Amino acid sequence: MFFEYTARLNGLDVDGRNQCKPSALLNHLQNAATLAAEEGGFSRDVLVERYGAFWMLARSWFRLACPLRYEDKLTIRTWHRGGKGAIMYRDYDILANGQPVGESVSAWVLASLDSHKLVRLSAIPELEGTGGGSLCKTMLLAKLHKPGDLTEAERRPMRYSDSDLNGHVNNTRYADFACDAVGMEHLSKNRYLAEMQIGYLAECRPGEVLSIQTSGLGDSRFVRGVDLEGKPRFESVLLFGETPV
Repeated sequence: MFFEYTARLNGLDVDGRNQCKPSALLNHLQNAATLAAEEGGFSRDVLVERYGAFWMLARSWFRLACPLRYEDKLTIRTWHRGGKGAIMYRDYDILANGQPVGESVSAWVLASLDSHKLVRLSAIPELEGTGGGSLCKTMLLAKLHKPGDLTEAERRPMRYSDSDLNGHVNNTRYADFACDAVGMEHLSKNRYLAEMQIGYLAECRPGEVLSIQTSGLGDSRFVRGVDLEGKPRFESVLLFGETPV
């Protein structure tokens, strides 16, 4: 089974080059996942009430064949791969104005509200029989390889406006941190972010400061954020392409 989510991209979703910001796309993907979980009977509210647990996003990835633009009709079709083990993969097909333009994969874990220890998915009977079956993709999201020549781009305070319902920095904000670090505003109009993967390594909260570090040139860039004690909090890879003729 799959869930379909549709939204019209607005002025807050796009940047000055009329391309959908990666953080905005991730926000729509997360909205689709949230609504799919609600329809499937395993929403945040259900899991908190029955099991004292909540969903945490561990890794996310997307690929686009062309940039999404202002007033595009964005359609996201999503399903999950089943409820076994400790990680639940969720797949997405991305369409613009009815045409396939990309795909996405995300990896989620269930964590205890009290201890943040992982909860086995097999303990959640609501997940049984709700997966995507033959629709499921095979891609797995491995940990990213850190290059050895990282350079600090900036030190970024985490603020109130970065936080979400859980009281920590929302996962979409890390895409903004990465895009700022590589100077996305300087891209030429025929260039766009074609692929991005983010690994969420540890939570951040308002009041903390991250050292944002970068490596690479041209089509591939690596960005990670570490706290002032050197503990990694997120890592990402950005791959750029040219818009189709």
